[in-house]
Amino acid sequence: MINRREFLKYTGLGVASLGVMGAASVPALAGTDDKAVRLTILHTNDMHSRIEPFPDNAAQWAGMGGMARRAALIAQVRQQEPNVLLLDSGDIWQGTPYFNFFQGELEFKLMSQMAYDASTLGNHDFDNGLEGLHKQLPHATFPFLSANYDFTGTVLAGRFQPYKVFEKQGVRIGVFGVGIEMAGLVEDKNFGATKYLDPVAVARDMVTRLRGAERCDMVICLSHLGYKYQGDKIDDCKLAAQVAGIDLILGGHTHTFLDKPEPVAGPNGHTTLINQVGWSGINLGRIDYAFARKSRRPTVAATVVLPVSAA
Repeated sequence: MINRREFLKYTGLGVASLGVMGAASVPALAGTDDKAVRLTILHTNDMHSRIEPFPDNAAQWAGMGGMARRAALIAQVRQQEPNVLLLDSGDIWQGTPYFNFFQGELEFKLMSQMAYDASTLGNHDFDNGLEGLHKQLPHATFPFLSANYDFTGTVLAGRFQPYKVFEKQGVRIGVFGVGIEMAGLVEDKNFGATKYLDPVAVARDMVTRLRGAERCDMVICLSHLGYKYQGDKIDDCKLAAQVAGIDLILGGHTHTFLDKPEPVAGPNGHTTLINQVGWSGINLGRIDYAFARKSRRPTVAATVVLPVSAA
């Protein structure tokens, strides 16, 4: 395995040299008028330190993934679209020797080079404990959004914000993050005194704040709860059904491959879309919205799953 400096120099996140996907693979915005504000959301989840593509002789996903290829694909979309948000739903770490050797530094640096706008925290992002996460945060130039973990009394107190508002051509998009309960899933020593708050109650508070004081036209939840479970355990589908006002949940944790976003009917007739694109950076999710100039209501114009491959 090459060292960190050599890898960064070797890839340069080699945008210019990689023809990852042709223009025909990127969807056009259909059914929108010239006055609508266009927004393209790109998203990933559960990257699990997959820096390089899967080996060509891998039993599954051979040749798929790789952060340099993803960077080229992201750059291509940004060249074609005026307003892009790049988001991640957690579990950036753990799964390859790159994490064992660099302890998460490389993942954060490469995501920063790709100019991620925000991420939330997954359970594996605590695999080196609170101190390990704290040590690597300076390498991330993007914010981690976490609304339902209370880090009071820990080294991470005050290091995360619950939400962030992005403005694109006058359209305000509020993004907040929620994470899974770590007790029984993560070693106690790795999350320490971190308190888990009910994601349903927290999400309702976030929607109230974002729709109210923050005057957001769209609300996005970055979730590491998991897509769908049997029983009462909270998941993205249950969250969407119980909390009104979330337009889009970008999920993680369960490594679910969805061909297209799933609509879930919530309270007050509001419909929430849920999307998740597998794991290990095999796919890049893309959802295009159009906002009418007057109403500022988001309308889905196109969705696609972009495979990250050399083809």
